Amino acid sequence: MAATAEICDTNAAHIVSGDLRILHPVFRIYGQARAFSGPIVTVKVFEDNKLVREVLETKGEGRVLVIDGGGSMRSALMGGNMVQLAQSMGWAGIVVNGCVRDVDEINGCDIGVRALASYPLKSGKKGTGEKHVPVYVAGTFIRDGEWLYADNDGILVSKFELSI
Repeated sequence: MAATAEICDTNAAHIVSGDLRILHPVFRIYGQARAFSGPIVTVKVFEDNKLVREVLETKGEGRVLVIDGGGSMRSALMGGNMVQLAQSMGWAGIVVNGCVRDVDEINGCDIGVRALASYPLKSGKKGTGEKHVPVYVAGTFIRDGEWLYADNDGILVSKFELSI
């Protein structure tokens, strides 16, 4: 994958048009994979991770899960077990607009994870929320089927797969 800085440099017209968006730099980096990319699957939840697990139990096929947890800092939407599940199911990465826990376990996994922070309390399991809906995360709308590119410099979302 090309570096996000290089993608920005070579796709300036897409940034101007809004087809390529840069997420605000609010995420911490977890996991072994420092760079990842793929088509996006969205989940919108609040302090409840049952739908997150349901999505991660499906074949990832190199996709990236974007979880809009409303930016909650009161519970972790995923921990080491769910990240290990994501890795084994073939997900390329996960972006969490919320918290994670079991950071040492996550950092041992060969997958890319971005989250706002770590927090030791697990979330609820009621199953409330929505899958495959547009979400608003870190200053931009993100839709199911768009493409995400992440590395140490930042996170980009594109309306289409970029030829890089």
